[in-house]
Amino acid sequence: MGRSRYVILEPDKPHFLTFTVVEWLPVFTRPDAVQILLDSWRHQRAHDGLRLYGYVILENHLHFVAQAPRLDKCVSSFKSFTAARLIELLEARKAERLLSRMLFAKCAYKRDREYQFWQEGSHAEMVFSEAVMREKLEYIHQNPVKRGYVDVPEHWRYSSARDYAGQTGLMEVDSWY
Repeated sequence: MGRSRYVILEPDKPHFLTFTVVEWLPVFTRPDAVQILLDSWRHQRAHDGLRLYGYVILENHLHFVAQAPRLDKCVSSFKSFTAARLIELLEARKAERLLSRMLFAKCAYKRDREYQFWQEGSHAEMVFSEAVMREKLEYIHQNPVKRGYVDVPEHWRYSSARDYAGQTGLMEVDSWY
């Protein structure tokens, strides 16, 4: 699969992003895998100026809205770091089926890695108004509801919906409103 046509042209502006595991493999089915993502975002919030406005993590992909002085660099380092840690986790779990699919998905010209974890690209869309921000946050928070996993958004553990409902979520987000 080729690189995404979505690019971050204004890296200091908020963007809606989607990251997908290759072949839509269900990797985020256990808390320890999700924790790697949350810890990476926490690190970037503390050290790279990342502002995370909302997120949802499903079994094979995630959506989030974020901004940073160099969001393009944050995206690159997030994907690189999390891929390495998640592959280590899968190896420790001896998740041979997932790893064999990731091995198969790796392009032959990529000689710097054994596996391909994330699909290439990040499907970045700039959030240019309050109306678009609300639309993207609503989409993010409704994703598990539309999939039939929960009846109300704040019941999905791996989402910022709780934060926007006045509850405490798994990690601090930068509230948009």
